[in-house]
Amino acid sequence: MKISTLIGSLFLFALSLPPAAAKEPNFVIIFTDDQGYGDLSCFGGNHVSTPRIDQMAAEGSKLTSFYVAAPVCTPSRAALMTGCYPKRIDMATGSNFGVLLAGDRKGLNPEELTIAEVLKSVGYKTGMFGKWHLGDQPEFLPTRQGFDEYFGIPYSHDIHPFHPQQEKFQFPPLALLDQEEVIEMDPDADFLTKRITEHAVDFIKRNKNDPFFLYIPHPIPHAPLHVSPPFLKGAPEEVRAGLAAEPEGTIDYKLRNGLFRQAIAEIDWSVGQILDTLAANGLDENTLVIFSSDNGPAIGSAGPLRGRKGTTYEGGMRVPAVIRWPGRIPAGKENTELMTAMDLLPTFTKLAGANLPADRVIDGKDIWPVLTGGEKTPHEAFFYKLQAVRSGNWKLHVTGYKKGMKPAELYNLEKDIGEKENLLEGNPEVAKQLLKRLITFEAELEANSRPAAFVENPTPLKKAP
Repeated sequence: MKISTLIGSLFLFALSLPPAAAKEPNFVIIFTDDQGYGDLSCFGGNHVSTPRIDQMAAEGSKLTSFYVAAPVCTPSRAALMTGCYPKRIDMATGSNFGVLLAGDRKGLNPEELTIAEVLKSVGYKTGMFGKWHLGDQPEFLPTRQGFDEYFGIPYSHDIHPFHPQQEKFQFPPLALLDQEEVIEMDPDADFLTKRITEHAVDFIKRNKNDPFFLYIPHPIPHAPLHVSPPFLKGAPEEVRAGLAAEPEGTIDYKLRNGLFRQAIAEIDWSVGQILDTLAANGLDENTLVIFSSDNGPAIGSAGPLRGRKGTTYEGGMRVPAVIRWPGRIPAGKENTELMTAMDLLPTFTKLAGANLPADRVIDGKDIWPVLTGGEKTPHEAFFYKLQAVRSGNWKLHVTGYKKGMKPAELYNLEKDIGEKENLLEGNPEVAKQLLKRLITFEAELEANSRPAAFVENPTPLKKAP
C-alpha cells in the first residue's frame, strides 16, 4: 500500500472514531422555522445571502438528503426531540388541529425522553432559546423535558390576536417565557431573533467549562416576518414605508413577506454570533453545530424540489442542513446520504457516552459513521408520514392510506430530484416492494406506538398580575 493511501485511510479511520470519553463534546442545534431547501446561498439560493452559514458549509459538510419527519411544526419538532416518527408518539397533530394551538390540552408526553434528558443524564448543561411548540401547559414546557434553561415562545408567533383568521381562531395574546414564568404578553417580535441569540451567547459563555447541549429554534422565517432595526435598513423602500405606516395593533402579513431576505440575513448573523462565541471561548474544536429547518418553505424557496410546507413531496420534508465540527467532520464536503433529524438523538447519545432507552422503539439511527467515515445511510427506508416512502433512490407516493394504500406516483430521486417524471407504469415491481414496506411500517407503528399526554381544563398562558 502506498504511504499516501495509508495516511488517508488512517485519517478517515480517526474521523470515524467518537471523541475521547475524557472530553465530552458540546452540541448545538440551530433550527429555523419554514426555511426551504433553497433558502441558503450554499444551497443555490440567489434571493438570500448567508455568508456565515456558507462558511459553516465550507468548514464542515452540506447534508443534501437531510429530512425532517413531518412537513409542519409540531410533529417535526417532536421527532427531533425524541428520535421517533411523530405517529409513534402520538404527536402527528395537535388535539384538534394540524399543530398544537394556544391552551391545547395535548403535549409531548413527559414520559418520552428528549435529547436534553439523555444528555442531562451524563452531566450536560442544557439550554433552549426560541420556539417550543410541543405543549404550552406547565406539564409540557421545556423545563419539564430536560432543559435547565428556557427563554422563548411556546408555539408559532402567528398564534396571536393579529392572525389574519383571528375571527375563526380567537387566539389569545402571545406569551414570552423565561423558564416557566410569562414575562411579557405580545412581545415585540421584531426583536425575537436578537433576544434569542443574546440568551444563547450568554449560555455558551456561562457553561464553557462544562459539556452543554444548546437548542436554538428560531421562530423566523415563519410568517409574519420580523427583523430588528439594523436589518430593516436593507429592505425595499416600499416595504419600509409600508411598515412605517402600519397601524398600531395590526400586522400586515403580505407586506412583511417583502422582508424575507432581511429575515434570513438576521438568522445568518445569529449563526455567526454563535460560531464567534464558540471560537472566542476556545470551544470550536469540541463542539458539533448543526443548522437546519423544521420543514419546507411557506414564503421562501424549495430550490429544485417539488412541493412546499405541508406536503410530502421533497420540498415539504427535505430541508437544508449544514454540520460543522472542526477536525471531526470533513471540511468542504457535500454528503448526499439519507439522514434525518431523528438521527441526532442516537448520534449525540453515542458521542456523549450516554445510553439509549432500552424500553422503547427509537426510529433514529447513529449517523456518526455516515458523517465522518463515508459509510452509507443506516436507513433501509424513510417514511413521509404514511403517504410516501423512500428506499435507496426510489420514492413511492400512495393514495388512500386510511382506506387501503395504492401506488400513485413513483420517482427516481437520483435522476429526478424535482419529482417530475412519474415512473410508476414502467416499474410495477419497484412500486410493489415499496408499498409492502409502507404497509409493514404502518402495522409496526400500530403495534409499537406510545400515547401523547393530555391535561384537563387547559388555559392559555398569562402574565401574573
